[in-house]
Amino acid sequence: MSQSQSRVQCSNKNKKEVITKHLLFTIENQTIMKENNKQELSYFRLKLRSYMSEHHPERLHDTEFITARADMALTTYCDAVVQGFTHPEAESIASEVLYQGLHFSKYDTLVSVLENEFERELPAPLPEKLAPILLSNKAVQATFDKFGLTDTFAASGQYDRLYTELTGTIVLLIESNNLPTVKLAEEASPKAL
Repeated sequence: MSQSQSRVQCSNKNKKEVITKHLLFTIENQTIMKENNKQELSYFRLKLRSYMSEHHPERLHDTEFITARADMALTTYCDAVVQGFTHPEAESIASEVLYQGLHFSKYDTLVSVLENEFERELPAPLPEKLAPILLSNKAVQATFDKFGLTDTFAASGQYDRLYTELTGTIVLLIESNNLPTVKLAEEASPKAL
């Protein structure tokens, strides 16, 4: 056996050991999880939950999606390591799978509209608090539904149109429901001399 062949076998053996150790760790954790009836701690699940809490809070309770996507990312990571990618490269490849379809955020778009177009009426931290409520509004949902939202949507020409339509929808919601804003509250209060 040549020296290069022994390196390949050693390298493949190391990869197999890494995957075997990870699988044993996962199996042990699943057994413990079943015994304790607790959720398994997974790097990719925690990473995805953290990302979603910042950019997709309306989907944070979709545990089935989070679990399935985290499992896909873990499988991708393991496959990449077996194929010879370094751990940072494998993590990068797995992250592409983890975040696929999540780069465009309705929540972030609404916060941006509220912060930029309603700065006086809704000062911070109101935009972050109001965005999840607006996401459940039928008129806001209908506005988003008009567009084919993809990971690259924010870079498309349609984004400006969505932004403008959301601004108009929010104005109509405020006016038709007589919703209080800081500007209206200031106008209603007596001025100090």
